[in-house]
Amino acid sequence: MASGIFAILDDIAALMDDVSIAAKVATKKTAGILGDDLAVNAEKATGFLSSRELPVLWAITKGSLINKIIIVPIALILNVFFPIAIKIALVLGGFYLAYEGVEKIVEYLFHRSKESHEVVAEVQQDGNEAEKAKIKSAVTTDFILSVEIVIIALGTVLTETLPIQILTVSVVALIATIGVYGIVAMIVRMDDMGYKLIKHSKEKGILASIGTLLVKSLPVIIRVLGVVGTIALILVSGGIFVHNIEFLHHLWPNMPAMLKEALIGFVVGLLVVGVLTFVKKVISAFKRS
Repeated sequence: MASGIFAILDDIAALMDDVSIAAKVATKKTAGILGDDLAVNAEKATGFLSSRELPVLWAITKGSLINKIIIVPIALILNVFFPIAIKIALVLGGFYLAYEGVEKIVEYLFHRSKESHEVVAEVQQDGNEAEKAKIKSAVTTDFILSVEIVIIALGTVLTETLPIQILTVSVVALIATIGVYGIVAMIVRMDDMGYKLIKHSKEKGILASIGTLLVKSLPVIIRVLGVVGTIALILVSGGIFVHNIEFLHHLWPNMPAMLKEALIGFVVGLLVVGVLTFVKKVISAFKRS
C-alpha cells in the first residue's frame, strides 16, 4: 500500500517537472505578447481618481481571470475537435485590436484635447458610467490578448500529453494575469508610495529624493505607456493577421517583420475605423430623417 502511494507521488513529481519545463518554454514564447499586454492594460487602468485606481484594477483583474477560465478549456477542446475555429477567433480579435489602436491615434490627431477642468467635471458628472465603460473595454481587450497568449502557450506543448497541455497552459494563463496586473498595480500606486516616503522622511534625505522621483515619474510613465500601449495594439493585430492569413504572410517578404506587422495592423485598423464611422453617420442620418 505504502509503495503504491510513493509510486503515485513519484508520478506526480515527474509530471510537475515536465510541466515546469514546458511552462518555462511557453512563458519565453509568450514574453513579447505579455509585454504588450502589460503596456496596453497599464494604460487602460489609469486615468481614474486615486481612490478608484485599485478598485478599478481589481475589477479588471477579476475580468481577466474569468477570461482565462473561459478561454483555456475552450482552446483545448477546439484544438482537438475544430482547430480552424481558433484561427478565426484570433483574426476577429485582430480586427478589434487594430480598431482600438488606430481609433486612439485618430482621436489624438483630430479631436481637441479636453482641458483639465473639463475632465474633472466629466468625471464628477458621470464617473461611474465612464469607469464601467473603461473596465469593459479593458476586459474585452484582455480577452483578445489572452486568446493570443493561450494559443501561443498551447502551440509549445502540442506534442505533449493532455495533462501536461492542460497544466502548462493554465500556469501560463495565471502568470499572465497575476504578473501583468501585479506590475500594473505597482505602477498606478507609484505616486502614493512616493508621497509616503516623502512624509516618512520629513522631506529630507535620500528617501525624500526617491519619493519625489516616484511622484514625478508617474505622469511620464503613464504617457509613455499610453503610446506604447497604442503601438502594441497595432503590432499585435498586425502579427495576428500576418501569422494567420496566408496571403499576408507572404506579402512583402523582404520587409522587416515588425514594420510589416505595424503597417498591416495600421491599415486594417484605419479601414475598420472608416467603415464604423461611415455606418454611424448613416445610422445618425437615418434617425434624423
